[in-house]
Amino acid sequence: MIAVCFTSRVVKVDECIGPRTFVVSSSKQLACFSILIGVPLHALSLQEMIFRGTDTTAILMEWILAEMVLHPEVQARAQAELDAVVGRCRTVQEADMALLPYVNAIIKETLRMHPPGPLLSWARLATSDVELAGHHVPAGTTAMVNMWAITHDADIWEKPDRFVPDRFVEEDVDVRGGDLRLAPFGAGRRVCPGRAMGLATVQLWTARLLHHFTWSLPEDKMARDLDLTEILKLSSEMKTPLRITATPRIVLPFS
Repeated sequence: MIAVCFTSRVVKVDECIGPRTFVVSSSKQLACFSILIGVPLHALSLQEMIFRGTDTTAILMEWILAEMVLHPEVQARAQAELDAVVGRCRTVQEADMALLPYVNAIIKETLRMHPPGPLLSWARLATSDVELAGHHVPAGTTAMVNMWAITHDADIWEKPDRFVPDRFVEEDVDVRGGDLRLAPFGAGRRVCPGRAMGLATVQLWTARLLHHFTWSLPEDKMARDLDLTEILKLSSEMKTPLRITATPRIVLPFS
């Protein structure tokens, strides 16, 4: 089975013999590549959408739950907010999300601490030679944004290595590309096309999972046993898959 992931200029093929990288600089070359591996061009585009639409969302949810078991006081505060706004007689609906600032702050803080896409913008190339901050950048150089470095910069964020959702309660930071301190979906004309759907999905999943369950480590594990080591694959994911316990706190069907 061949898994294909590409942007407008880089195509990565993972096979059983190992990864290979093809540089594609035109639609004609991309069409030739699709013939080479026997996958229709429209299937490449569809597969990229599936990868990017599911991989990043699932990985972000894993990071959110990891932070919840490490910070039970944050989880309890979010659940108190959910009980106050939603109650215990129904499940969370999308319309409730605007009334849940602390839950939204948890998502933003997780995006800051663990951006699923730490390196943004594979498709930015210098069109001519330029001098930038004392460095010579030749034409054709690919420019990438190190979002992880920005979100962990002590000159931008107070105590950047601490998980503090309150920073986003005190200041409403736009994560949709309007504030470059935290732009996990990119910004400008090449912003992630699935930004709105991805964010809405994570918001609803996070709210419902926290509303219905209390999350904790297994009885035989302690906080120091939880490995938060990151590994960069298609996205920045947990090196050790998360294993936690879900205890029902309200019994309602998901709808």
